[in-house]
Amino acid sequence: MSNIAGNRRSLPAYTLCADDFALSQPISETIADLAARNCINAVSCMAVFPRWRSYARLLTAFGGQGPDAVQIGLHLVLAGEQPITRMRRQGADGRLPSADRTMLLAYRRQIDLAELATEIDAQFAAFADAVGRPPDFVDAHQHVHVLPGIRDRVIAATLRHAPGAWVRNPADGLAAALRRPFVGKAIGASFHARGLGRALARRGIDANDSFAGHYGYEGDYAALLPRFFAGAGARHLIMCHPGSGHLDEDPIAAARIVEAAVLGAMPLSQRIAAIHNAPAP
Repeated sequence: MSNIAGNRRSLPAYTLCADDFALSQPISETIADLAARNCINAVSCMAVFPRWRSYARLLTAFGGQGPDAVQIGLHLVLAGEQPITRMRRQGADGRLPSADRTMLLAYRRQIDLAELATEIDAQFAAFADAVGRPPDFVDAHQHVHVLPGIRDRVIAATLRHAPGAWVRNPADGLAAALRRPFVGKAIGASFHARGLGRALARRGIDANDSFAGHYGYEGDYAALLPRFFAGAGARHLIMCHPGSGHLDEDPIAAARIVEAAVLGAMPLSQRIAAIHNAPAP
């Protein structure tokens, strides 16, 4: 499948996207299994890690344009992990500052955007080298791609490297957000992403028009999941974080296991039908 201008990847009515592919082998294998069973229809990949290329082999069966196609995207890592290129913001352990610190630096206009653009280019290249084509969509770990300055470099890189890709917009309408879990986080994400939809549209880049998936990574995920489908726009995107194993320093390791079990209970098409046919609460 070629992903070039004029051959854009479109968003279906519902995209259920598993983030953090390549964070570990158990997480990657779990996500690939869910995709193979049509329980999710999008996978967002972290191409910064040393074993990314080997994990990418798990995705070779996916692609195409059919209704059950699994889209494969780039999950840019611009905070909290070790980048591909050498960056001045790296700490003694090689990692970039946390997402919260990166947000502060972005609003203060204290990020070297030329240096950042080089790293973004390197991650696009690492993705294409392993997958053999550009990503179907682009987003970022902890949504730092929406921050001031950073968003412009992500948009520019997407147009250069994957002009047919769409970009995740974590913004949502207030009325819809109020119907879902973790309202404060949803409203915060919308605040930081304000104006992103218009910026993408001006550059001819597609995006989802509603978003869900925020919660506190605890509680009854089986009960929470249907609420993420509420208040959907025409192109609704739901993030999820399934996985297995207990990766060191992963604060949501237990939640990943729960999510994987719930998501794997039925194919996405069956889940959507069940939610739509359920009686109103």
